[in-house]
Amino acid sequence: MPLELLALRCLSDNYAYLLHDAVSGQTAVVDVPEAGPVFAALADTGWALSHILITHHHNDHIGGVEELRAATGAEVWGAKADAHRLPPLDLALAEGDRVAFGGEEAEILDVSGHTIGHIAFHFPQSALVFTADSLMALGCGRLFEGTADQMWTSLSKLTALPDQTRVCSGHDYLAGNAAFAQSVDAANPALAARMDKLDEMRAKGEPMAIATIAEEKATNPFLRASDPQMKAALGMAGASDAKAFAELRARKDRF
Repeated sequence: MPLELLALRCLSDNYAYLLHDAVSGQTAVVDVPEAGPVFAALADTGWALSHILITHHHNDHIGGVEELRAATGAEVWGAKADAHRLPPLDLALAEGDRVAFGGEEAEILDVSGHTIGHIAFHFPQSALVFTADSLMALGCGRLFEGTADQMWTSLSKLTALPDQTRVCSGHDYLAGNAAFAQSVDAANPALAARMDKLDEMRAKGEPMAIATIAEEKATNPFLRASDPQMKAALGMAGASDAKAFAELRARKDRF
């Protein structure tokens, strides 16, 4: 049975995610920008929090961890490489680790670039991956600590996941990301179709930070850095994929 997923809007544009296994009763939250929305969702659902999963150390992803742990006693999982900047961890994780949650295993991916030590949690049976500020809806995180080569390697790991995998990212940056995508990829019919879908999603109040790997590969300009047409549009025909990605990231930083 797939895990139940609830997307919780936090702060101004963040998302936290609740995951619930109906058989075991285990419930996890992925990132805690603030505790209030998580407490409210737990009260509404009647779920008891058992795990707190952390992707990276930025305060808008860990700001509510200690308050939530103190109230629930939940185990805190995060990256071993980032442990010195995270709340105390009950389980320190690294790429390649597999950890049991509910009735399935989560696979840990190192997706450094935005930060060093950033991890993603992939739940293959439920076709979910929690990418926070690495791969984002129609975008990717700024390179605050890592290099363009590191981020391209991280994004390539994520795009190798099955197409139906739902990417649950850390922010709703759709307005800026969509405008940039259209500025560099206006002739892409898949992007035009996604713009229409995003308008419908926003009108219905659906979470804007979730999309499938297939949707992202077809429309996210950063994932299209390997496409010869994108390289040609950038004036970089024949460049390496990583160099084309670096140019896209630099343009987005100035956008």
